[in-house]
Amino acid sequence: MSLHAHAHALLATWSAPDPEQEKLRRAYLDHLDRYSDAMWRSCLPGHLTASAAVMTASGRRTVLTLHRKLGKWLQVGGHCDEDDPSLQAAALREATEESGIADLRLLPEPVRLDRHAVPCGGGSWHLDVQFAAVAPDGAALTRDDAESVDLGWFDIDELPHPSDEACQALVRAAATAVATMDGAQRCAPSPSAADRSRS
Repeated sequence: MSLHAHAHALLATWSAPDPEQEKLRRAYLDHLDRYSDAMWRSCLPGHLTASAAVMTASGRRTVLTLHRKLGKWLQVGGHCDEDDPSLQAAALREATEESGIADLRLLPEPVRLDRHAVPCGGGSWHLDVQFAAVAPDGAALTRDDAESVDLGWFDIDELPHPSDEACQALVRAAATAVATMDGAQRCAPSPSAADRSRS
């Protein structure tokens, strides 16, 4: 199954938490139906991206990166790659690359959606599908110099500035998702490289 098909299937079955998120869910599906390249940055009307709030197992602390180009503290994430079989795999890859944390556990369902303007191709939109990922206890961070000016762990009630409301909303949603996940989710492995190669 293609990444485009995986994304459509995920969003077709995702239960949005409120009417605004449901409106975005339907808009994302319409976008996927309209554009065959909706997963790639070549789609200048907008393209789907994947990001994650990396959390401690308690859901009380999160990783944020001071984005080099945007100058804001944001969650980790970005564009999909051709080798990504799913949005979950893209979010996990980006989170691992940008935080330097191995063995992240990605919750399988998105926690929210966010559509925002970006400078891609002279001006476009990111239709971001946002996840929560749980870091191992004591996980150390390794900053990606190409992407980030700074990187750190922050208490969810004391997020750094400047940030934005979308990032803050994601952290709140991820904290709730992590706090309420069951034991099976805490132990379930995230997609491995072998899983990605089979898709």
